Amino acid sequence: MLVLSRQRDETIMIGDDVEVTVVDIRGDKVRLGITAPAHIAVHRKEVYDAIQRENREAANVQPKDLPPRGGPNQPPAGPDTPRRR
Repeated sequence: MLVLSRQRDETIMIGDDVEVTVVDIRGDKVRLGITAPAHIAVHRKEVYDAIQRENREAANVQPKDLPPRGGPNQPPAGPDTPRRR
């Protein structure tokens, strides 16, 4: 792990496209501003971990666990669901 010291309004670069700026320091909290291209996802670690966990759980869903598609038991379409003709 690289450890850097920065003061308020100072920035570090990650590669050529990601900037991390120290926006504010209050007590034991540091506020960071992150500028990154849209194709690079930026999340707090706990949010990233939750997304990864949900993705793993979704990948383990078996077809038998899903509700049936089509047929008379299909739930009615919601306001945002296109209706079939």
